[in-house]
Amino acid sequence: MVTLSSVFEWLERSHLRAAALLFVLALALFLPGLKGLPPMDRDEPRFAQATRQMLETRDFVDIRFQTEARHKKPVGIYWMQAAVVDAAERAGIEGARGLIWLYRLPSLLGAILVVLLTYAVGVGLSTRRAAFMAAILMAAVILLGVEARLAKTDAVLSATVVACMGGLARVWMTREDPRARLPWPWFLGFWVAMGVSVLVKGPIAPAIVGLTAATLCVADRSAAWLRRLRPLWGLLIVLVMVAPWMVAITIKTGGTFFEEAVGQDMLGKVAAGQESHGAPPGTYLAAFLGTAWPLAPWVLLAIPFGWRQRWSDPVLFCLAWAIPMWIVFEAVPTKLPHYVLPLYPALAILAALAAEARALAVAGMVPRLVMGLLPALVVALGVAATAGAVRLDGVVPWAGLALFALASVAAVLAWRSYFRSFFGTSAIQAVAASVLVAFGAYWATVPLLRAVAISPRLAEAARAAECAPTGLATVGYREPSLVFLTRTDLEMTDGPGAAGYLRQGACRVAFVEKRQEEAFLKAAGEAGLQPKLLSRVTGLNLNGGRALDIGVYLGP
Repeated sequence: MVTLSSVFEWLERSHLRAAALLFVLALALFLPGLKGLPPMDRDEPRFAQATRQMLETRDFVDIRFQTEARHKKPVGIYWMQAAVVDAAERAGIEGARGLIWLYRLPSLLGAILVVLLTYAVGVGLSTRRAAFMAAILMAAVILLGVEARLAKTDAVLSATVVACMGGLARVWMTREDPRARLPWPWFLGFWVAMGVSVLVKGPIAPAIVGLTAATLCVADRSAAWLRRLRPLWGLLIVLVMVAPWMVAITIKTGGTFFEEAVGQDMLGKVAAGQESHGAPPGTYLAAFLGTAWPLAPWVLLAIPFGWRQRWSDPVLFCLAWAIPMWIVFEAVPTKLPHYVLPLYPALAILAALAAEARALAVAGMVPRLVMGLLPALVVALGVAATAGAVRLDGVVPWAGLALFALASVAAVLAWRSYFRSFFGTSAIQAVAASVLVAFGAYWATVPLLRAVAISPRLAEAARAAECAPTGLATVGYREPSLVFLTRTDLEMTDGPGAAGYLRQGACRVAFVEKRQEEAFLKAAGEAGLQPKLLSRVTGLNLNGGRALDIGVYLGP
């Protein structure tokens, strides 16, 4: 008879089998919605549009959104996205530059690597079984699934951090053995990942890895073990990877890139909350319960184990990885949920270590309430998704409801198995619930929400015009997704400006929000124009929650 225990034993005998299963699981969790979700304002289309402009101009040094310099992040993610889209074009995929799912593939790969590398780090710290449990729980995390579907930096950054931690963990765990050497694959992996991370998001990964190493050195009262990372050779590798672009962008911008990226963007976030993202300390801890589902309950119930075993090498490594940088993120005024994502694998491994030691808290009412978060969040998501679909579009997502119901059953089973001390079974049931949630949300529900898909519907309306538009303008609606879905030279203006824009050429289309429609029509009349109303697009802008009513006008 095949049992879960025998399946784990079969997986433990082969890293390849374990990695293959984790890869398939990651695809099941991350693929739903990858192709069907429209560009998610505002960061994702900014990244994708800047990449598309690189392909249009063949300038792979400077980063621009329309004519605006985008000097906030380094160039790494744009190069990755450009490589994917260029390869798709060469493979004959029609309209590749306008397909947002192609720009998401680096993030998808980054999220898959987070899962596989969590397993690799776990193997260096504990048993294969614990490593596998940590990896499947990390794969199921809601926040990782979100970032896997967004064409921006955070999934890739997280993968580079976990790759670095794999090398650091092996050096840490063998520091008492004078004959131990860090294998070349891990040495190269550590420093190449560090170089990639700098090209993707500047100093974030070096800060996380450096603070972890510093904490371990203080705890060990020695830093000699870090010599096994061969830092001089490693820093040379990073310099060779990063310096060419840094020199090129310095020459290209006269040094203004670093003034804006470091002086305005990074230091600005440290000094004050930017872009309405300020929040008090403790925000990440509160958000953790939702963003880290279904991992969060496991971590909370592993806290007593973590405290008791805080001086054991594997637990100390996980705590040094997660806690110091978490405190830094809590102290910085600007807060976004994805900032702490690179710390989640450490918590997944900690929970798996507790489960392997059969030291997870199970007795009393508190554990029952904490594990109750497993089904509670599924129910809450199902209710919210259904209510949103009914309220915004007047449709009931029956397939989504069915999947959320099945996910709730799986989550209840996970809750029950946990308190029978079947920790492996409980983890697998929780992950099954996460797979069902992914399909229920991204595949069966979100595509029905037409009311919030403003930019795709405006792009459709322009394509349905009586003639092929020679130019586009928008008034009162300036989301980056509209630029990506239409054209780089989309004119962003006001009512009178749109009237003047239509007058400059034949078959031009203007998107005019109702609040500025009167000014637009008055200016058009004064100019002797009679723009034709083709259609209206109504809905809700998720950024700010404002109701929109946009007229699509053809002129002159």
